[in-house]
Amino acid sequence: MEAPMERLGDKSAGDRHVVIAGGGPVGLWLAAELRLGGISVTVVEERTEIDRRSKALTVHPRTIEILAARGAHRPFLAEGLTIPFGHFAMLDDRLDFRELDTPFPYTLFLPQARTEELLQEHALGLGATIVRGHRVTGFTETGRAVTVKVTGPDGTYEIEGAYLVGCDGTGSTVRTAAGIDFPGTPSTVLGRLGDVVLDNPPPSGFSSFTDQGGVMVAPLPDGRFRIVGVGPDSLTTEWPGDLTLDELRRSTAAVAGDDFGMRDPSWLSRFGNATRLAAEYRRGRVLLAGDAAHQHFPTGGVGMNVGIQDAHNLGWKLAATLNGRSPETLLDTYHAERHPVGAQLVEHSRAQTALMTTFTPEGLDLRALFSGMLATQPAFNLALAERLTGLAVRYPSADPAAHPLTGTRAPDLAFTGTDKSLFELLRPDAHLLLDLTPDGTLDRPTQGLAVRTGPLDRPPAAWRELRAALIRPDGHVAWAAEREDTGEGMHSTQGSPWRKIAETGSGQSRERNS
Repeated sequence: MEAPMERLGDKSAGDRHVVIAGGGPVGLWLAAELRLGGISVTVVEERTEIDRRSKALTVHPRTIEILAARGAHRPFLAEGLTIPFGHFAMLDDRLDFRELDTPFPYTLFLPQARTEELLQEHALGLGATIVRGHRVTGFTETGRAVTVKVTGPDGTYEIEGAYLVGCDGTGSTVRTAAGIDFPGTPSTVLGRLGDVVLDNPPPSGFSSFTDQGGVMVAPLPDGRFRIVGVGPDSLTTEWPGDLTLDELRRSTAAVAGDDFGMRDPSWLSRFGNATRLAAEYRRGRVLLAGDAAHQHFPTGGVGMNVGIQDAHNLGWKLAATLNGRSPETLLDTYHAERHPVGAQLVEHSRAQTALMTTFTPEGLDLRALFSGMLATQPAFNLALAERLTGLAVRYPSADPAAHPLTGTRAPDLAFTGTDKSLFELLRPDAHLLLDLTPDGTLDRPTQGLAVRTGPLDRPPAAWRELRAALIRPDGHVAWAAEREDTGEGMHSTQGSPWRKIAETGSGQSRERNS
């Protein structure tokens, strides 16, 4: 899917152009968000076609919510297999997603290759330019633009944009060229992965963990099965050579007592636990998202999902900045908000790695204790499920007097008198003011501000006393006020706090609620 060369230098949008290095799920979702915000975008992807070997297999609840907020979720729901449970560190007892406060209390089992196809269709349908078989090799930055160097089949050329976003994976060329540090720890574990045919497959959802190692088996849509495993011999810093089918057979049988008639592999691979987090998500006109910003052991399928959530946070901010609705300082909130999420990702992936690579009697007892807590402590299970699925992400307010809901993800609220819920009302180019006052006269729609007037239908407990709330384009609460407020905070002589936020695009208000 190669764009004509003249389109790559198209400056018809003036300075409102963004170059994205990397056309995986993160880059594709960011491209779609920018197009919805009216920004022209070029995605440069080194691969000539989508890789059929899917690293990720799951789409998490928060990611489905993000898709739903743009009306892009239906193809995913139609094709994905819903699974209401998730694993943590291969423990026997599972995370229960059925109690999550979301319309989508499950993960979708969908190979990354298909996820990429659907996101590519979405981005192209919105007018994004995607060039395959081309690679970003460097850039030069001025005060007002960035000139991106690209190498393609016909040689090297340049694209000029207002910003460059590196969505180009753990070995990010953009991150390296920008001089952004990527501190962390090297790999000390090598897991095994194989996509194979099984003549005698185990029951659905099979996993086993013993002093000989751990193994999980998952069916793939093409009739094959994915085998993932670790063992005592996985604890190494030495490369043992490429994974072979015989090794995968032996290691699986050592744990499960059977190799399930394993044959005809289409993919055999090893994966490490090198863990790193970019020191900066933004440096000048260069930003990072997804694996370019964070690297970790692939536990629970969180990496792709956190990356898409990075893109969702960044897209509306870039669009608001380039459209002149917000100052450039809005982009600094991207690092402030998403870097802590990356740090949490690193923390819980390392914790899972520790539990997955302990084969001593003491280690097995620790696993049994932790697994039992998941089974017998519903609040603990729920809190961990919310954290791993992204539903618990909260962006702290700079104002200590801000309402407790500020920065939290808004649930899919229902309204009286309409079938439309909150996710259907969210817009990529405007904050949404929920006017819940009896007279419904707080404000009227303007550029950067949409208004929904009317009461909530059966609101969650935390929302029952609200008189108003301002929801950001990414679905997080920017400001809220309760019924007992005097109204001075909402009708201030200095101007409505929500209008100030909508006009500047700032994530959260520093004005008190009362």
